[in-house]
Amino acid sequence: MAGPEPFGVAPDGQPVRRVRIGGGGLEARIITWGAVIQDLRIDGHPAPLVLGFDSFHDYPAHSPYFGAVAGRFANRIGGGKFTIDGKACQGDTNFLGKHLLHGGAMGIGKRVWSIGDVGEDFVTLTLRDADGEMGFPGNLDIACTYRLKPDGILSCELGAVTDRPTLCNLALHSYFNLDDGGASEALDHLLQIDAGDVLPVDEEMIPTGRIASVEGTDFDFRVSRPIRREIGGEQLRYDHNWCPGLSKQPCRRVATLRGARSGLAMEVWTTEPGIQFYAGHKVARDVPGLGNRRYGPFAGICLEPQNWPDSPNHPHFPQAVLRPGDTYRQTTEYRFGNTT
Repeated sequence: MAGPEPFGVAPDGQPVRRVRIGGGGLEARIITWGAVIQDLRIDGHPAPLVLGFDSFHDYPAHSPYFGAVAGRFANRIGGGKFTIDGKACQGDTNFLGKHLLHGGAMGIGKRVWSIGDVGEDFVTLTLRDADGEMGFPGNLDIACTYRLKPDGILSCELGAVTDRPTLCNLALHSYFNLDDGGASEALDHLLQIDAGDVLPVDEEMIPTGRIASVEGTDFDFRVSRPIRREIGGEQLRYDHNWCPGLSKQPCRRVATLRGARSGLAMEVWTTEPGIQFYAGHKVARDVPGLGNRRYGPFAGICLEPQNWPDSPNHPHFPQAVLRPGDTYRQTTEYRFGNTT
């Protein structure tokens, strides 16, 4: 463990710190801005497992949520509109000027968290998301614990409480490349998603309300296969929610990703009813990433356990209302291993 150490200054003038933790054959660097996993390494593999930046100033200017905790409602809400107990609310419309994305333009993934506790193999970060921030009612007190467990497991434990009925749907938004850290695209990685249904979206990426079977479609990842799937010479732009459950469940495996060349594999285990798979078609950056790597389209992919997107506007979706006296809890584990 090293730190906490200074890592930069946020746009609002708050100092940003970085902590290094190690355990289970993994080493991670966590920064307090957005509770971001800046870097993640595994013994015997020279490249980082995630996409990120070496310098803090590139995060506010260029990061597409690299390694951040997104919320207080991760993913999208159509029109930014939702109703709680009959009261209409209007959230920020930071996506296309029409819809809410990842909690708004200044969601929790773009704010400075506090370090609550830290040890050799874990760090706990905390944040109060104040009543009215980005249009959400109620003060929301959030805690995020990253823990490196034996046998190559990165655990992310998320918890939250509120003083008024509100929405709470959090997601870890890391981008993974198990071959070369993003120096080349990840489309030849093999992916399996343990779900038979997916949520179709409209042309603005808002769920239509349908729950569609993946059977016989390009969205069927029930058997491991390459992500690469071209239609008319262009890669299919995966950015959808798969549906492994209708409610929170005990932590279970929902996806497995395998590098095309490295022999590394990553299982995703979670308590959440949904997992957003984003293949990273917008990843290309104007500045270099970790180790001076130049990230192009599809350099890293996201597997984000969460509640279903736009759930406040679809009563038949799993709901994300959190009430005073209740506690939001999510456990997600990324389990790394060698397949060779």
